[in-house]
Amino acid sequence: MSAQPKVILETLLGTLGFSATVEEHLLDGDLTLDVKAEESGRLIGRQGQTLADLQYVVNRILFQQDPSAPKVMLDVGGYRSQARDALVKKAREAAEKVRRWGDAVEMEPLNAFDRRIVHHAMREDPDVETQSVEVDGTDKKALILRPKRR
Repeated sequence: MSAQPKVILETLLGTLGFSATVEEHLLDGDLTLDVKAEESGRLIGRQGQTLADLQYVVNRILFQQDPSAPKVMLDVGGYRSQARDALVKKAREAAEKVRRWGDAVEMEPLNAFDRRIVHHAMREDPDVETQSVEVDGTDKKALILRPKRR
């Protein structure tokens, strides 16, 4: 039996006491589960941490049921898509500084999910490359954008 991400998330939300509807969307070849709920703020949490934790739990359950199941992304009320757009905009602004000045630009520390978004957004840029670097005292890494070595 193959894992069903939507059913898993709906069951989990119901068990947690949330009344919500879940819609499936394909975005860039990845499955996104979009949650519509009255208490969206509680599902998102501070700086999206609750949403990230919920996504982690859903993906762990999926993996337990089917180790070959692709990871899914959760979004609540468009929070992730808005945050993604803002992050890509910041990365493009940093890339423009790299092109203009020829120096490396360091972005703020980001979690792995956000770094992946930036790496993905910048991979087609012919002039700029990205690199993740450790930040002392945190589990996040900073992203450095620099001119591509040729």
